[in-house]
Amino acid sequence: MGALPALLGAALLWAGAGALVNLKYSVEEEQRAGTVIANVAKDARDAGFVLDPRQPAAFRVVSNSAPHLVDISPGSGLLVTKQKIDRDLLCRQSPKCVISLEVMSSSMEICVIKLEIKDLNDNAPSFPTDQIELEISETASPGTRVPLESAYDPDSGSFGVQSYEITPNDLFGLETKTRGDGSRFAELVVEKSLDRETQSHYSYVITALDGGDPPNFGTVELSIRVIDSNDNNPLFEEPAYTVSVPENAPPGTPVIRLNASDPDEGTNGQVLYSFHSYVSERARELFQIDPQSGLITVSGAIDYEEGHVYELDVQAKDLGPNSIPAHCKVTISVQDANDNPPLINLLSVNSELVEVSENAPPGYVIALVRVSDRDSGANGRVQCKLLGNVPFRLQEYESFSTILVDGRLDREQRDQYNLTIQARDNGIPSLQATKSFTVKITDENDNHPHFSKPYYQVIVQENNTPGAYLLSVSARDPDLGLNGSVSYQIVPSQVRDMPVFTYVSINPNSGDIYALRSFNHEQTKAFEFKVLAKDGGNPSLQSNATVRVIVLDVNDNTPVITAPPLVNGTAEVYIPRNAGVGYLVTVVKADDYDEGENGRLSYEMVEGDRGFFEIDQVNGEIRTTRAFGENAKTAYELIVVAHDHGKTSLSASALI
Repeated sequence: MGALPALLGAALLWAGAGALVNLKYSVEEEQRAGTVIANVAKDARDAGFVLDPRQPAAFRVVSNSAPHLVDISPGSGLLVTKQKIDRDLLCRQSPKCVISLEVMSSSMEICVIKLEIKDLNDNAPSFPTDQIELEISETASPGTRVPLESAYDPDSGSFGVQSYEITPNDLFGLETKTRGDGSRFAELVVEKSLDRETQSHYSYVITALDGGDPPNFGTVELSIRVIDSNDNNPLFEEPAYTVSVPENAPPGTPVIRLNASDPDEGTNGQVLYSFHSYVSERARELFQIDPQSGLITVSGAIDYEEGHVYELDVQAKDLGPNSIPAHCKVTISVQDANDNPPLINLLSVNSELVEVSENAPPGYVIALVRVSDRDSGANGRVQCKLLGNVPFRLQEYESFSTILVDGRLDREQRDQYNLTIQARDNGIPSLQATKSFTVKITDENDNHPHFSKPYYQVIVQENNTPGAYLLSVSARDPDLGLNGSVSYQIVPSQVRDMPVFTYVSINPNSGDIYALRSFNHEQTKAFEFKVLAKDGGNPSLQSNATVRVIVLDVNDNTPVITAPPLVNGTAEVYIPRNAGVGYLVTVVKADDYDEGENGRLSYEMVEGDRGFFEIDQVNGEIRTTRAFGENAKTAYELIVVAHDHGKTSLSASALI
């Protein structure tokens, strides 16, 4: 009979920036492989779980207590069976059978899934043998009890063995008893007096029934032989004993000395002790009983984590003829010792290396930690902590812990942390374990390119060669990879109403700047533009710097004589014949578009009638140096030169 999977409940717990979602489902056993139990992705999202739709896998399974039975499809988020689930094989007769899974989203949020496997009544009780044979003395009084071998049913809870019946019900009855582990067995009860001479053999059918509706059952034949008895039978002081023994007790450690008294003499009073036939094989490996003294001792390695309680059914039987054995039950409780250190399991893609972005906010979960201790009580209660002064913290939950970001991360300051988890139990003395792992801080594009200086200046002489190298700008980005790769470009602007791109260019990789034209100081003495540095992140980050180009003057302009007016390089001026010494003949003027020394002019006379005239080198005034008489010529010639003071001087001349 099949049953639809059921969502039992969902709960959302907020832990800082990360969410912890609890989902509970149930499914009946025996579902075929491929059965869809639940849509975990949808239920988790409805409960507040954040899933990134851009990720091909909504989340990944980091823990699965039964990976051979169930799994979650990373693409669809469906919880499905991988094979038929047999609860009786998976959990034996445990009252509750739960498969636990933990999944983590791409944002490191956690979803805890509990899947309960519901038991079906698909097994009938069965007895270990086909026939039970008993010998009972004819002197056994009504009320005498004899334990019978138990039936076994792999089903759990109410579907396990619940009761026993005997058919026919005439001289004997049955009483169902419960052991410490919850299993049930039957005791045969003598209800009427027996008479061997009347009937010496009886046959019955014992039926074991489970709690199903209708119940499943199993039967076994019970053969009882009534025998003569010796006078007295052994008798235990108590019908049941409860003792304890520490785990790891060495072989030979005494557990309890049983005593069954028999007042007969000789062999009729000599008692031998033994375990009943249905004492488990494992219990026989761990404990032994001395048949003569009744002393039960340890004979194997007792481990509390393997078994907490053992029940030994002991019988005492004298050596007389037709002896009726006495029975008692010894319940041995194993005392836990703190012999197991905590076990730390880091749930991550790589248990030795965890990667986290430097932009991860406080509260961001970077890893899950499961700590277990096989001991019980205080010995198994474990406290965890994260050692050292690090920007992370450990958050403990019921079944696991998380490691969260607890401070600002900056890869450029520190790109790796070595974390150590310490787990210590509460035993006396306590045991501890540590686990170390590395956290690698991954890069994010969180740094702008940074120029070595905000303002660059270069001085270049005019008349430079087009394509000439001017200067280099440099910006550094401490990010990694494309986030830290820098490219350069010139910000569009105008220089004398022309695009700056017609003046300069920049190598986008090196930041080298080149002239695209020959600069003219007389037209452009200086100009500025901005250079943009841009990284390769997505989105990219950028910054800029200002570059100023100063164009130095070069002596590339020849002086031009502007006064007196020249015609084909010649000027005629007139003076009166009676002009005296110092008479101002004319003023020579020249222009030079260069600046500084390149544009500063001096004047001189180089040829002609220099004996009659002189020229002021600075202002170009030509004056007479003597008077002209009646015999003076009517015309005099002078060659005047105007020259600049450049390194390579340029000049202009005129005939006056």
